[in-house]
Amino acid sequence: MGMRARLRFGTSAVVAGTALALGGLQGASAGTQTVEDVSTPAKVCVGARPEGSLAGHGAPEDTPLDRTLGYVDGLAYGRHANVFTGLVVDEDGRAVEIYRIPSEAFDTDVCGAAEQGVTVRLYDRDINEKDLNALSDRIGDDMRRWDGTFSMRSVGLDGTGHVHIGVDDPGTAEPILREAYGDQNAKYLRIEYEPQAELL
Repeated sequence: MGMRARLRFGTSAVVAGTALALGGLQGASAGTQTVEDVSTPAKVCVGARPEGSLAGHGAPEDTPLDRTLGYVDGLAYGRHANVFTGLVVDEDGRAVEIYRIPSEAFDTDVCGAAEQGVTVRLYDRDINEKDLNALSDRIGDDMRRWDGTFSMRSVGLDGTGHVHIGVDDPGTAEPILREAYGDQNAKYLRIEYEPQAELL
């Protein structure tokens, strides 16, 4: 299955103007990765916890990677929510790429939770998921604002610390959106071409 993002979308994660109910770290897939997204991690650890040891700890999934992710979910949306940014799963490589505000406590908890055979790569970001969701919600609320200039087709988090914005004309949209949401937010925007959604 390769790489996929597993993340929670804000309430205004939208596609073609329709709000999506995409809850939970346990499901949504999104986005492609750039060179920056897969750059050198700040820290890498390989799971040492015996295989199956997370069973019964709120992580009933079948594989070491799934059980590790279930446990990380509790950490990311529990006591470490203030530093967690997002994650991307590499199922083929039995690895998880975690993006977070640097935190020794979070890193220790995540690395300590990983079962044998699971690789955890930790990347530095300077924003947490809560603040990214607020930015994503703000952009989603403005979806129709640009009609006649360009068409915004989707908005959502990509798991790597960015808000992915799908548009019909990136060349027109990018400078407008970067100016509209300010220099402090511009680095979090990933503006890419997206074809018109079709109802099946």
